[in-house]
Amino acid sequence: MHVLNQLFENNRNWAKNIVEKDPEFFKKLLNQQSPQYLWIGCSDSRVPANEIIGLAPGEVFVHRNIANMVIHTDMNCLSVIQYAVDFLKVKHIIVCGHYGCGGVEGAMDNRPQGLVDNWLRHIRDVYQKYEITLNRVTDLKRRSNKLCELNVIEQVSNVCHTTIVQEAWKRGQELAVHGWVYGLQNGLLRDLHVCVRKADELSAIYRMAVDEELEEKE
Repeated sequence: MHVLNQLFENNRNWAKNIVEKDPEFFKKLLNQQSPQYLWIGCSDSRVPANEIIGLAPGEVFVHRNIANMVIHTDMNCLSVIQYAVDFLKVKHIIVCGHYGCGGVEGAMDNRPQGLVDNWLRHIRDVYQKYEITLNRVTDLKRRSNKLCELNVIEQVSNVCHTTIVQEAWKRGQELAVHGWVYGLQNGLLRDLHVCVRKADELSAIYRMAVDEELEEKE
């Protein structure tokens, strides 16, 4: 029987090391979950949320899917956002994309890819929205990177337009939505300068962030 013994061994070693460093770690983790952050990121195995921002388990609530999408018909993502905002009372929602995203690159490829095409359709919609500017970027890697950035900005807007976030702002809840992108090549995060803290900021901040991306020269 294949039971992945190496992974169980890794788990035992990990738990042992954690307890050696902090004997109360699991007791504290069991009794409280009060993260300040919701991370909406890509499912890519090279982008582990906690490690990137140097936080321990229990300090960040995480939702991941292909290409860090926030789609208004995705009950999974919306349920995560509601739980984070209404029950955990997170103060920050971070949408984080990454350069070299397979989902973004797949959306740029017109060849059929099966079931995932239904998901990638949403990224292709972003591409079509900025098609004139993106097509001016002749280097495909740079074009993919630009689409990664624009996709994050669009998903921040989607988060802000959810009834969950809108209602939180209406009742005066402290909540900011951020857009970042992660570099696989150097491990560093880039702030896309799209940080929204209330409803009436959204339009101006969204437009400035998009304009900043579109004005960058090839």
